[in-house]
Amino acid sequence: MPESVLVPGQRDVRGSLDQAGTGSDAVVVACPPHPEHGGTRHDARLTAVSDVLTGAGIDCLRFDYGAWDEGRGEREDAHSAVAWARERYERVGLFGYSFGATIALLAAVEADPGAVSALAPTASLAPDLDAVTALDAIDAPVQVVYGARDATVDWEPVVERARELDHRTDELAADHFFVGQHTTVADRVGAFLGDVLAP
Repeated sequence: MPESVLVPGQRDVRGSLDQAGTGSDAVVVACPPHPEHGGTRHDARLTAVSDVLTGAGIDCLRFDYGAWDEGRGEREDAHSAVAWARERYERVGLFGYSFGATIALLAAVEADPGAVSALAPTASLAPDLDAVTALDAIDAPVQVVYGARDATVDWEPVVERARELDHRTDELAADHFFVGQHTTVADRVGAFLGDVLAP
């Protein structure tokens, strides 16, 4: 049963902490997809990744954003969630899907996680919320997982820049929603984050 978490900060950010049950000293903060399109911490891709992480001894904090703020407030929500996690764990990673993947990359610039994994990120949410530019400023291992048939978001510039920076990129034969491939996604993301964050 996940533990309910109220993330401190100026916005109403609530989460669910999935625990490995081993007194883990590592956690991954998971950012959900677009809240205006029904994205929540209960997203199937987030829960699949959390299941793999907890199975590997790493806790996972899945959270919901506060009131819609066009990406800026949501980035701050991710910062707040990482700050909460850093007070309780030795190692903190970031993961996000779709809108949440872009938020994870943007937040990683200042949050300074141990690693960040972005599943199907879009290149930009606004001129000042650019994931491609953010990649240049992230001082941590980065993974970008994308669907080769994804026609929903503009992922190509993110993957191209990640490759130029020698970050890990994983291509799946999938669209933006990874239908029928949540286990494969979770295994790829879990393996990357586990390698970096495990003791």
